Amino acid sequence: MTNEIIFTVVESLDGGYEAQAVGHSIYTQCDEYEELPTMLRDAVKCHFDPSELPSLIRIHLVKDEVIAV
Repeated sequence: MTNEIIFTVVESLDGGYEAQAVGHSIYTQCDEYEELPTMLRDAVKCHFDPSELPSLIRIHLVKDEVIAV
C-alpha cells in the first residue's frame, strides 16, 4: 500500500493546469488551481482500489520562468 502519491503540476499552454502522478499512469487537468485538489482526489480514487488508496496527495507545482539579464 502506498501512503503518499506525488503529482507534478505544470501550467498548461492553453491555460489551466496539468497534473501527472510520479510512478503511476494518472493524469488530470483543470482550469483553476482551486479545482486541483478535487480533480486529483477523483483521479486517485478512479485509479486505486479502495483498500489501496494512498492517505496523502502531494502537489509539486513546477513553474518555468525566463527572465532577461
